[in-house]
Amino acid sequence: MNRLILLVAQGLGTGRSPKAPGTVGTLLGLPLFILLLLPGNFWFFIGMLVFLSIASVYFCERAEVILNQRDPGSIVIDEIVAVPLCFTGWVSALYFSSGVMPEWLHFFSGQNAGWTAGVILLFRVFDIAKPWPVGPSQSMPKGWGVTMDDLLAALYVNIVVGLIAWVA
Repeated sequence: MNRLILLVAQGLGTGRSPKAPGTVGTLLGLPLFILLLLPGNFWFFIGMLVFLSIASVYFCERAEVILNQRDPGSIVIDEIVAVPLCFTGWVSALYFSSGVMPEWLHFFSGQNAGWTAGVILLFRVFDIAKPWPVGPSQSMPKGWGVTMDDLLAALYVNIVVGLIAWVA
């Protein structure tokens, strides 16, 4: 069971990357984002974000116990789960303006691919820089501290992207 927990918590091994495990793990969040879009149901997308966030807390907490470390760099499930949240504002805007869930290709083709790369880059910046309250959230107990900073970083991404879209 411990192997399975570590496999999930370490992002199928991406967290064991010798260089930038958080960034490598973040990239695994893009296929997760695509999987959440495939059913074409907005409420499924939102429900899975909630479920996966809670699952991340569980797996992070268990992995910390197994590895006997506080927030080890190899745990990247928190980054992976936060990636789809980074796109929630964009997905919501498209859904509520058209009544139709966007196809995953929308985010990876044409000029939108640049925006998608920008969303990922912004997430890494906020996750690394840890502006308030991202940094202090890491002191939350158990797996909450590991997961919450990434979820808050994803919320910052949504705010910045929303402001850019509003100004543009």
